[in-house]
Amino acid sequence: MKIVFATHNENKIKEVQKIVPEGIVLLSLKDIGCTEDIPETGNTLEENAIIKANYITNKYEYDCFADDTGLLVDALNGEPGVYSARYAGEQKNAEDNMDKLLSELKKHKNRTARFKTVIALNLNGKQELFTGAAEGEIIKEKKGDGGFGYDPVFKPTDYNQTFAELQLAVKNKISHRGKAIQLLISYLKK
Repeated sequence: MKIVFATHNENKIKEVQKIVPEGIVLLSLKDIGCTEDIPETGNTLEENAIIKANYITNKYEYDCFADDTGLLVDALNGEPGVYSARYAGEQKNAEDNMDKLLSELKKHKNRTARFKTVIALNLNGKQELFTGAAEGEIIKEKKGDGGFGYDPVFKPTDYNQTFAELQLAVKNKISHRGKAIQLLISYLKK
């Protein structure tokens, strides 16, 4: 089975390719000739995942899946949430985003947070949604050089390391995206 993962984020593609079983060939947007940025105009993670999946299905006529992920910080009323990638501006710079987050949290004791990923799958004319979440907290300074996005400041519950410090195999088992992808894979195997 060939399926498009509707993202330009090479880190996401690498992460997901490690999880997808043999027999499922993952195509990137580059593989199908899609170079444009797909607009993320939804107000929720679900809406953005659906917008991206529908864009590829309608324009390129491929079965595909798309995800949207947000970091939801309790002390910030769920921010940055749907705006996680562009929290510090449209340049979508991870360092700027983390710096802004750490600055915003300086005056807060409660640092609990969760990552949430929603995947929209368009397959054979039907659409399904899969959701994964990872609970944890935002630490006070960046640690680790693995992962991407907010990984250096997010420490998952029951772990002493950030997502950026954990081995990818461990992160993929416990992460929001890993959980959502496992639900997607289970569905595809039916």
